[in-house]
Amino acid sequence: MSTRKHYWLMKTEPEDFSIDDLQRVDVEPWTGVRNYQARNFMRSMRVGDGVLLYHSSTEIPGIYGIAEVASAAYPDPTQFNKKSKYFDEKSTQEDPRWSLVDVRFVRKLKRSVTLESIREHAEVLGEDFALIRRGTRLSVMPVSAAQWKTLLALE
Repeated sequence: MSTRKHYWLMKTEPEDFSIDDLQRVDVEPWTGVRNYQARNFMRSMRVGDGVLLYHSSTEIPGIYGIAEVASAAYPDPTQFNKKSKYFDEKSTQEDPRWSLVDVRFVRKLKRSVTLESIREHAEVLGEDFALIRRGTRLSVMPVSAAQWKTLLALE
């Protein structure tokens, strides 16, 4: 098994949870992911992997901070809570459908890397960069080491 560090982009709506919120609490369980491919990405994450925190559904969408994976994947408790908007009646304690990882605050970016700026650098990022491909905008997606460096250089 590779010990190489991996990189990810995790999307959040800042009115629900922002980089400022993560800075305030330091470590947060990343609850509520309800897409199987995004869940599988989280299940493959390792402690110490880098995370770009992307604010979506906001006036200026973009990357606003850096976090790191702080735990191995474990069952998302919101899937069992009938009062949660993430409750899943088909999920059981014996066979949980949804997982999460804890993420730890690393730093806010000096200036955000906007979606517009990311699109302007699409050629450098490569056509495999899911954030700028239509129909592939998952809430959790892999980022190559080269894409990570390029995106942070835009800061």
